[in-house]
Amino acid sequence: MKKTLIIVLSFIFFQMGFSQDQPKSLSLQEAIDFALENNRTAINAARDIEVAEQQKKETTATGLPQISASVDYQNNLKQQVSLLPASAFDPLNGIRQLEEYYDLNALEIQPLPDAPEGFIPITFGTKHSMTAFATLSQKLFDGSYLVGLQSAKVYLEISKNAKIKTDLEVRKAVIEAYGNVLLAEESINIFERNIEVLEKNLFETQKIYENGLGEEESVEQLQITLSGVKSNLNNVERLKILAYQMLNINLGLDIYNELELTDNLETLTDQNISLSILEAENNPESTIDYLIAQNDTRAKELIVKLEKSKALPTLNAFINGGYSGYGDEFAFTQKSQDWFGSSLFGVSLDIPIFSSGMRSASTQRAEINLEKAKTDLTETEQRIKLQIASAKSDYQFAIEDYENKKENLALAERIETKNQTKFFEGIGTSFELRQAQTQLYSAQQELLQAMLDVINTKATLETALNTISLN
Repeated sequence: MKKTLIIVLSFIFFQMGFSQDQPKSLSLQEAIDFALENNRTAINAARDIEVAEQQKKETTATGLPQISASVDYQNNLKQQVSLLPASAFDPLNGIRQLEEYYDLNALEIQPLPDAPEGFIPITFGTKHSMTAFATLSQKLFDGSYLVGLQSAKVYLEISKNAKIKTDLEVRKAVIEAYGNVLLAEESINIFERNIEVLEKNLFETQKIYENGLGEEESVEQLQITLSGVKSNLNNVERLKILAYQMLNINLGLDIYNELELTDNLETLTDQNISLSILEAENNPESTIDYLIAQNDTRAKELIVKLEKSKALPTLNAFINGGYSGYGDEFAFTQKSQDWFGSSLFGVSLDIPIFSSGMRSASTQRAEINLEKAKTDLTETEQRIKLQIASAKSDYQFAIEDYENKKENLALAERIETKNQTKFFEGIGTSFELRQAQTQLYSAQQELLQAMLDVINTKATLETALNTISLN
């Protein structure tokens, strides 16, 4: 029982700790800040920077002294046999050579027996052997290593710029998702108010018709309008769920996390109306897309250097030392074992002389890719200029359209009120009322969309200008 209680309490504390990491309410700025820390794409972009930093360290380390050690043990389970002529082991072999040279037969000395024939199997070496060596190596000159150091720095810059690009896109996505949720919430509120008014009108019109003072068509017209508004409400309620889930994904949360938004659409719209941003200088060189394209050009330049460096000689030095031991029995752990030391110092110079045009072709290929990168950089610069100009135009139009939609909504409300008064006074038709109501509902949705457009186009322009200060 005690063990079960401990498990239950541990689970409760875990859930409490986990829930503390899940925000329950967020303003737009809080949502952006949270996403920059917890969005999964942003997290991986930060990891890419860490990878680049480790790559830089790895590349740097290849030019520093390297020490390696090896221990080899060999057990000749069946030693190799070599065959030597049997005559090589004949003790009289030397005398026979003297006999041939001095012609000992003339001295009437008894002739020597014939030399033995055939071969004698001989094994060389010992059954057991062990060697232990350590080697210190150092690059003295290698052109590709110098280029590699520069490439590692560029790779790190590319990763950092990619992180900035990712953060800008995450910020923009969060703003759009946050705005879509607010749009759905505001739309639901408007639809519910419209339904309340329509139901009241339908009730009054039904009573008028039942008393014989109105036409059945008037009731049917209101029923059609009410049915359409209810259908739109049901659709927006489903879209609201999806909008919250999309926001949670962009925030790096579980899609079913319950969240309350503390900002409202009208306040955000007013905060995002800033005509001063339209006067910002169209400087492509300060944008992240240009910096990324510039990194690519720099990388291509280094590839050209790398290909050219392959024609340069490389110079390396090394020194090693170690001990070797031998025996017919495994006695390497005993003090009586004899160890024989040896050491070696050397320098190697590798000089490329002729590659049948291979290095020349690879260098020319790299130079062509560099020219392509320069062309792409120019294209990127021109595209960014157009992108900024288009974003400014869209933002200015969104502000103008927002002001226009506010005026249109005020007019549509007055028109709908007049037609409602006319209808219930008996001087207006149900068809005219339905037209006025439909016009009002469209104006309401158009205004909400205009508000969202102001927020989104401002975010797009800020992203294009790279004017956001990101942590």
